[in-house]
Amino acid sequence: MRRTDKPAPIDMLLEDAEVLADTYDDTDTEASRRRNAARRAAAEEARPGGEGGESGTEAVPRGHPSAHEQAAHDLNLAVALVINAPEAAASLARLVDHDCIDPEGAVVFAALLHLTGHRDAAQFWWQFAAGGGNRTAAFCLFLAHQQRAEFRDAAYWRGQSRHLSRPGRTQAPPTLSALSSLLPESVRHELLSQCRQGRRPTLPAPLEAVINRLRVDSADEDFGEVPQPDISLTTDLGGSEE
Repeated sequence: MRRTDKPAPIDMLLEDAEVLADTYDDTDTEASRRRNAARRAAAEEARPGGEGGESGTEAVPRGHPSAHEQAAHDLNLAVALVINAPEAAASLARLVDHDCIDPEGAVVFAALLHLTGHRDAAQFWWQFAAGGGNRTAAFCLFLAHQQRAEFRDAAYWRGQSRHLSRPGRTQAPPTLSALSSLLPESVRHELLSQCRQGRRPTLPAPLEAVINRLRVDSADEDFGEVPQPDISLTTDLGGSEE
């Protein structure tokens, strides 16, 4: 049976995903700071020798994560969705096309860097993509700053993610036959599974090694060492085994 539906661009995929729901619209960052401080104080009192007894399980509410914990979870989920998008490999390949650099490719590359622990470098490439008008990159930056309790920067990028319009395409999207998965199916499935379990998603060691072998540009003044995408990256990732 032939499939006739067109692949969804990364921006559209995330736009309809739960991670881009208006979870944070009513977030009061100052109140969040106060709640977090109160929880920490309650947890300290609940430790042995404190007034709260031997366990902090009653003093600290469960099932209601703080703003930065929620942001960390949502950023991991956003990254997993980006990697699983049908156009991820094609977008990443276009990132190294110097005649037509694709901001969506920078979003994918930043997601890979995030998975391998290169958080500052991921921020560099998300900012590169956001500068090209990509609102998914702006939303990822919002989550990254929110996770670190950098509320002023988080508010800025949240605003950018709302105001940026979906950039018009200068070229037709690839046909279904031209699409190939960025990572092996088992790896992509595992990334989403780890997110559902509340764990931090990570790549298998062979795939992480592919990212760690990339050429590193001279140390950036703001972000330090920033890995650069390689023309063979999509092939290396798709052909690597766990």
